[in-house]
Amino acid sequence: MPPSRGRPIAVKLLVLLLVPLLSLVGLWAFAAVLAGGDGLRLLDINDLANNLAGPSEQVNVELQDERQVSVELLVNGQGAARLAKQRAETDKAVAAFRTASKSVRDLPPAMTTQLTALNTHLDRLAGIRRQIDGGTVAPLDVIDDYSQIADASFRLYDAMVLVPDMAIYKQARAMTMMGEAKELLSRERAVVAVVLARGRVDAREREAFTGMVATRRLLFDQALSRLDGGLRGPYKRLAESPVYREWLDAEDAIRGQAAMNGLPATAATWPVDGENLWKATDRNQNQAVRAIVRRVTPAAVGMLVKVGVAGGVGLIAVAASIILSLRFRKRLVRELAGLRDAATELAEVRLAGLIKRLRTNTAPVTADEVAPIEVRTNTSEVRDIVQAFNDVQSTAVAAAVDQARLRDGVNQVFVNLARRNQSLLHRQLLQLDSMERATEEPDELADLFKLDHLTTRMRRHAESLIILSDQAPGRGWRNPVPVLDVLRAAVAEVEEYERVEVLQPPPVALLGAVVTDVAHLMAELIENATLFSPPKTKVDLRSATTPHGLMIEVEDRGLGLPRAELDELNERLARMPEFDLAQSDRLGLFVVGRLAARHDIKVTLTPSPYGGLTAMVALPSSLLADQPAMSAR
Repeated sequence: MPPSRGRPIAVKLLVLLLVPLLSLVGLWAFAAVLAGGDGLRLLDINDLANNLAGPSEQVNVELQDERQVSVELLVNGQGAARLAKQRAETDKAVAAFRTASKSVRDLPPAMTTQLTALNTHLDRLAGIRRQIDGGTVAPLDVIDDYSQIADASFRLYDAMVLVPDMAIYKQARAMTMMGEAKELLSRERAVVAVVLARGRVDAREREAFTGMVATRRLLFDQALSRLDGGLRGPYKRLAESPVYREWLDAEDAIRGQAAMNGLPATAATWPVDGENLWKATDRNQNQAVRAIVRRVTPAAVGMLVKVGVAGGVGLIAVAASIILSLRFRKRLVRELAGLRDAATELAEVRLAGLIKRLRTNTAPVTADEVAPIEVRTNTSEVRDIVQAFNDVQSTAVAAAVDQARLRDGVNQVFVNLARRNQSLLHRQLLQLDSMERATEEPDELADLFKLDHLTTRMRRHAESLIILSDQAPGRGWRNPVPVLDVLRAAVAEVEEYERVEVLQPPPVALLGAVVTDVAHLMAELIENATLFSPPKTKVDLRSATTPHGLMIEVEDRGLGLPRAELDELNERLARMPEFDLAQSDRLGLFVVGRLAARHDIKVTLTPSPYGGLTAMVALPSSLLADQPAMSAR
């Protein structure tokens, strides 16, 4: 048979091969550029540290000293010469910072915004000084004015530490928190100067000081817990030193004083305690920052080396793929042409004649009528296709299949496939869990977590087929499981789980026999809420006990549904729904209806005050346990 009109198979095979090869080249180039860009960004960190971080940190140090001297001048009336000298040092540091920052090019938008904000706050420094010289400003207001400038610099640091290396980012972020704790220590020292000058703690000062102490301790503790062994040591020793404990005692004494009470006898040592802690903190901060900067270059070089090696291997693989593809293309074209001719003869001559004969003659077929086709081939796939055509010929001859058996058979096929997928996915989850425990690389662990979440969702879809066939998924728990764990398990099976907020449920548990079905039911409702609401909105998950059991509400902020359609959906959920292939777009609601009917659970959809929908799930008391217990399979 001559070939029909259209492009020959040789051209199509060439296009078929070129598309993945070109895609592979494009992906390789994109990955190389992306990873290489990350490495270059890491190398740029040194420039940012020299021209932004270092000069701005020096500005902070000078401003902290100027704030201390300014407050002492306001409360004691002494130190004007010292203040003038300190202002000169501050102006020198600000000028150096602005000169260095102008040399930095191609800053990210977020960093540019924060740099502009910091310069704007620095421009207010002259006005702050005029108020201090005129004596028209309260000491606490002076502390707050200088603090706003420091806060602007820390927002710049936050934008600066967004580096592609996760390990370096975590340590840099922790060091920024340590810097903020150091800034709060400076503010506390300024408040202490005010308190000592007045001989008492006023209500406003005590309130401000209490907030500073709470924030400083929180930042210090959080940063200390996140630093690795190479950076934590000096800070840990500082936290355990007498210097730190003495300052903690001073903080507690100031916070505990009544607004008009006098100061304790130990107040005389507070400035010395603050000065000692300040020097130790400043020393640790400088050492830690230098240590982090030293880590950047090796990490960037290592990343670029990996890109180079991977890029070379990728190019070799692409070249080998092109050569092998062209080599086997001609052979495959020849074999496919022979297969085409044989299949055409089978379809248009032999089978057509046999079917025509069977319409009038039901006699058994002869060996000649079902003789297999033969094609010379060295490709196993083409050989399999030849065998498949022979099987098709045999199947077409014996094609009288009962329609009722077909429908039942299709149903069993779905169940069997779902069972197999469920088993394989369960094994895959176990393997992923083992891999997650075995790896310590953050990037690999993040990818494994994404794959684990995807597998969990695939398992839920497989179980949906089993549920629609009136079968049990097979998973179960022996003991009661806390409702909070069940809700979290349901959220974990949803694609956009990060949008779901689970509010604290009451301390009750579900019977182990119904845990799987309830979690599946909630997962379907939660997924509907995330799918039919704007991408950036939250989905709230609330629960409360009732006289008849437990009520769980899933509230989204979508566009809602017309009342007629809402009533129709509630009617379907109120009874055992029959699966309608014409409405497969609402497969999840069919699953919810089946599960609700199985356990006498009432599911109702109502309009939400936010404009979306609220799915109300009423669990009967027969499904609840008296006390929550640890879940166990």
